[in-house]
Amino acid sequence: MKLVERYAGVGTLLWRDRRFSRVPYRINRFQGLTQSGLPVPGLHRIEGSIEMSEIEDPTGLVGATFTLELEDGRSLNLTLADDVGRVLAEGHGPKHGCSCC
Repeated sequence: MKLVERYAGVGTLLWRDRRFSRVPYRINRFQGLTQSGLPVPGLHRIEGSIEMSEIEDPTGLVGATFTLELEDGRSLNLTLADDVGRVLAEGHGPKHGCSCC
């Protein structure tokens, strides 16, 4: 996997019917590549952290999947790995039972 993008800024976290604004984030996106250097569709890993100070009871979100809206308008579906704000998401890559690749 190769680091292909870094995101840092202040975004909005959406979880169920709740919206947490002004959430600082730092995210790295890694992309799976073939031996010839071409990207493998769907094979990626996103990891990083979000600031949990604005979120009441962050332990209730551990293991939950949420949407993080980035400053530039894009959004990422992430999973909160722990109550200090570590987040991650992984793509599945080809031949793993999906219909997209």
